[in-house]
Amino acid sequence: MTHPLVVMALESESQGRLEKLGCEVLYTGLGKVNAAHGLTRRLHRAPTGTFSYVLNLGSAGSGTFHTGSLVAADRFVQRDMDMTPVGFEYGETPYEDISAMLSFPRRFPHLPHGICGTGDCFSQGPPPVPCDIVDMEAYALAKVCHVECVPFACVKYITDGADHNAHADWQENLVEAARIFETLLTSESVVAARP
Repeated sequence: MTHPLVVMALESESQGRLEKLGCEVLYTGLGKVNAAHGLTRRLHRAPTGTFSYVLNLGSAGSGTFHTGSLVAADRFVQRDMDMTPVGFEYGETPYEDISAMLSFPRRFPHLPHGICGTGDCFSQGPPPVPCDIVDMEAYALAKVCHVECVPFACVKYITDGADHNAHADWQENLVEAARIFETLLTSESVVAARP
């Protein structure tokens, strides 16, 4: 039986708890380039059918959801793609047939859902594109899965309000985020599918 590939940016977001459950965790490093490269490389090294889906877990900021919330994202946009001076919509990648907003079926229906805006900057104010959650990797991971035809899911622990105090709140809440992810994976029987 196959299992998900858990993908996170940093080991500090899991605190080693997920590996103790038997999960395979891929740590990509921060940002869209590292996320896309790391996941693409891992998927191409895996035999077909190794993973049932890719599950991105991580920390995020939000001006919509309260700090301490666990939120699933099912839609993804880029909050740092700006080609508006040459006539494109904000968040749209020019000259490709892929929608500016990527959507995936909901895998965690009991969680609140939102739109995740990804960008290569630590957000400390309102995002320039409509979204409920801000992070630095999810859109890139979603796009890799879209292109590679791999099912994708994303759950974020809201560590901060994406405001002037975000950097301090983020660090402070990482330990709790790891504990919540461990509880989620155990309660969802995600790790029960491991051989």
